[in-house]
Amino acid sequence: MTTENNLSENEENKPSAEHQETVVESIGNNEENHHDEDHDAPQHDSIDHLSLVDALKEMEKIINSNNAGERFREFNALKEKANHIIHDEVEDKKHEYVDAGNAPENFSYEHPSQSKLSGLIHIFREKHDNFQKNQEEEQKKNLEQRQSIIERLKNLYTNSEPGVNLFKSIREIKEEWSNAGQVAKSEFKILNNNYFHHLNQFYQMLDMNKEFLEQEYSHNLEKRQHIIARAKELENEPVVQKALNELQYLHKLWKEEAEPVAEEFREKTWEEFKEISNKIHERKTELSAAIETEQNENLEKKNEIIAEIKKLSEPKDNPNHNYWQNSIKRVEELRTEFLKTGSVPRKLSNNNWNDFKTILRGFNTTKNNYYKSLKGSQQQNLEEKMKLIQTAKDNMHSEDWDIAVALFKKLQEDWKKIGHVPKSMTNKIWDEFRDACNTFFNNYREKSSASTDNWKENYKLKKDILEELKAITDEDGSIEKIEALKTSWNNIGKVPRDKMTINSEFNRTLREKLKLNKINELELKEEGLSENQLTDKARKIKSQISDLEAEIVKLENNLSFFKNPSRENPLLMETYNTIDDKRAHLETLKQNLHSIISGD
Repeated sequence: MTTENNLSENEENKPSAEHQETVVESIGNNEENHHDEDHDAPQHDSIDHLSLVDALKEMEKIINSNNAGERFREFNALKEKANHIIHDEVEDKKHEYVDAGNAPENFSYEHPSQSKLSGLIHIFREKHDNFQKNQEEEQKKNLEQRQSIIERLKNLYTNSEPGVNLFKSIREIKEEWSNAGQVAKSEFKILNNNYFHHLNQFYQMLDMNKEFLEQEYSHNLEKRQHIIARAKELENEPVVQKALNELQYLHKLWKEEAEPVAEEFREKTWEEFKEISNKIHERKTELSAAIETEQNENLEKKNEIIAEIKKLSEPKDNPNHNYWQNSIKRVEELRTEFLKTGSVPRKLSNNNWNDFKTILRGFNTTKNNYYKSLKGSQQQNLEEKMKLIQTAKDNMHSEDWDIAVALFKKLQEDWKKIGHVPKSMTNKIWDEFRDACNTFFNNYREKSSASTDNWKENYKLKKDILEELKAITDEDGSIEKIEALKTSWNNIGKVPRDKMTINSEFNRTLREKLKLNKINELELKEEGLSENQLTDKARKIKSQISDLEAEIVKLENNLSFFKNPSRENPLLMETYNTIDDKRAHLETLKQNLHSIISGD
């Protein structure tokens, strides 16, 4: 009769084929650690596309998770990614600083995300330390539990009382051993050998219990058959890595829970399982081929991005301000796309990344050189505008109308012809120039009106215009008539104080006619407005532009909640039409605002 004792001794002296091929340890300590690493440790591909913001968010998620302390490898990979990005961005800032003509040793820059990264690392270190402390305590308890199990196993074959169900008892012991937690690596080997030593001793005790041994063989054979069946299913698993991971777990079950079996099934079942395992391992080439194809596609995409940035860095014609502003926006889009694109073949990764950084730095250098060249002309433009401001201030209280009016109109025309000035001075000098012009023209209108207007005659003229406005309908050409009447109204001076209600009546009638003709008051083309009236109208138009843009954004956000947000969707046609109308209205207002600002 072949006994488990004989089986164990033979295997110790000469390892069988199945023991040579088994790739896992006997209990969960090493196997589970390896298995966890496969699942928990982030792969290079999974974090390669992350931006700095995304990496910090993932690190924060780990810290806030219940098992934060044990996710060291995942956190460390993200930390290295974040450090890498911060280092590169600091280096880019340094290159920009040096390209601007500064000494490298004077460079100082604190990355805005560095403090957050340091804080996350500090918090995680505390959680990891607590995890290790708790793990040591848990491993100590597990060690005591496993030692207790070994003692029960030892007593099972040394001090068993008559009537004890050995089959049930050994099943319970083996199940408890399988479910017991990890122990410290320093304890693992001795503990594991001790357990199997006493297990072999137990089987030797069963030499004379043929019935139990046959039950044990039958039970283990059934387990082997289940493992083989599951391994066959893994041959068709579409995710190769998942199949490999589960196959590793099946090998663990095979060694820990499916031994021994009757000798006539031992080699047969092992060979069958080994053959299936080899077929699954052969699928690693599929995985490698798929990764290689994807990485080559990523390399092609990244090279296309590099080529486009290079093209933007080397414009054929002399580029202007608008060209560089559009190029800056496009390069930022390309940079984001490059970082989101997955990994490339490892042997080309460093060269590809260095090419990207070099071409990006070259773009920034060329762009910076352009704006440096503008500083000289902008300073000259500033000096010319300052002369205009001084002339306006010198003459803003002049009452020699025939000469001064023509002078100020010429000053305004010359102002428009002069190019850009340094951005820091744009608003300041414009305010000074505008105030001087406003002072002159307000004085001119006040003095001119007081000396020439016949207020009663103005009232009569305005009353006639009001009657004409009341008679307007919504027929073709009505809008032009309204614009003409509004311009005429603006050009008429003041009316007697007791007749000023005519202005309110005119405005009320104007709103009614505009509503009838479906036009906004801000869209009217008016002439003869004072500087203050133009400023007020521009302010109102800016406010309405802001409101319209907010409404359009809200409508477009609402569309994004639909699975099929196309114009052909009957439920959305009205929304798209509303957006089109608002965009048309927005464009008209922008044109009117431009006309007011440019003085057209």
